[in-house]
Amino acid sequence: MKRNIITIDKEKCDGCGKCVSACAEGAIQLVNGKAELVSEIYCDGLGACIGECPRDAIKIEEREAAAFDEAAVKKHLTEEKGHSCPGSMASSLKKNEIPAAEVDYPSALSQWPVQLRLAPIQAPYWAKANLLICADCVPFAYGDFHRKFLKDKKVVAACPKLDDSSTYVEKLSQILSYNDIKSVTVMHMEVPCCSGIVRITKSALAQCGKDIPLNIIKITISGEAEEENE
Repeated sequence: MKRNIITIDKEKCDGCGKCVSACAEGAIQLVNGKAELVSEIYCDGLGACIGECPRDAIKIEEREAAAFDEAAVKKHLTEEKGHSCPGSMASSLKKNEIPAAEVDYPSALSQWPVQLRLAPIQAPYWAKANLLICADCVPFAYGDFHRKFLKDKKVVAACPKLDDSSTYVEKLSQILSYNDIKSVTVMHMEVPCCSGIVRITKSALAQCGKDIPLNIIKITISGEAEEENE
């Protein structure tokens, strides 16, 4: 049968994985660093993944293809849940040289606790604070995290992939609503599943109803920082 279905230009694809997380049917996976349609029966042809592709590598075309199978999609998602995240792909990283001279840089952490689930909604240290919302893996990937990003900020940390994050929007919204927060910086890893911390933060800002400046920073798994301000 002829129907609409996606096609992926692997020459354009840079393996960012944004289309993987955008596809609710799990029809796309990263294979050898490139996005690939897993099976025609998983693709509904609506193209939700297209808007997420920064390289214009995905198109919808009308061609002969197997029919979309909703039952097969449900089975596929059940089987793949927890095992298909592109961020879980094993990678070896280039080891950076550490200077021979030892420098004991003091911790820039100025409050406790830091886990979002444990953080109080109201506390004296939230007053006029610059709030850093950080994905759990960021401090491990960015070597100069304390000096460059944590200094002069209050921080909460969470994992949008492994945590039950259903209450995080409400928790963050209350922190922003009940305190005089000056600015918000959210830091996430480059892997697609980690972008959930950005969506949580944006939803909380919208819900709190305040006009608070937002700064978004992406950290690559090789330890580079990239600003993503809109």
